[in-house]
Amino acid sequence: MNDRSESDYAGAAAGSPPRQLAESNRVEAFSDGVFAIAITLLVLDLKAPATKGAVLHDLLVQWPAYLAYLASFAYVGVIWINHHNLFTRIAWVNGGLLWRNLVLLGAMSVLPFPTAVVSSAFQLRSHADERTALVLYGLVGVVSAASWLLLFQFLSRSPRLLEHEAHATFFAGERHRAVIGVIGYAVVALCAAWLPVAGLVITCVLPVFYGVTSGGWRRRTSQPPSP
Repeated sequence: MNDRSESDYAGAAAGSPPRQLAESNRVEAFSDGVFAIAITLLVLDLKAPATKGAVLHDLLVQWPAYLAYLASFAYVGVIWINHHNLFTRIAWVNGGLLWRNLVLLGAMSVLPFPTAVVSSAFQLRSHADERTALVLYGLVGVVSAASWLLLFQFLSRSPRLLEHEAHATFFAGERHRAVIGVIGYAVVALCAAWLPVAGLVITCVLPVFYGVTSGGWRRRTSQPPSP
């Protein structure tokens, strides 16, 4: 690393105005494109009625597709918001960050597939198929949450990449949200073995959790009373 880079890192850590490397802008722009494509592909599983005289019936029987679409749309949308909040605290990028970001985008780009499988399985009304579909969805969710955990862990130990060194503490706290996601989607997969509908409900609740906490994890600690 040259002297100029060292001084740049020192300036960022000292709280000077952030100067993003060109690569950081490219990373966020590329990531936004992946999120946009993934969220667009989700709607392709919604089918127009094809039975004459049964349009209303065909629309109603697609309720699992609507639910799966809304859950996955909310999930990708909230992750996009979280990703944006992530990069507002990043001043620099390096290879470690790029690779971890690619892992996250890879998990997101796969999401339309298990969403379509869940929708199809619930419309076929087969308990075995519903179970298989939700196990698949849960496993993809576990991988996605684990990719966030890797990212938060890396950033919590890389203060030189951040706008301010204090943000390292922020990312250390964010690991709790990622762990909750890993556990939550693992529960989805486990619930699917006995009650697939319960797993489907959990997949709808988890994006709500991530939406409510999109501003960051806040650990509440009790303060001792003033003397």
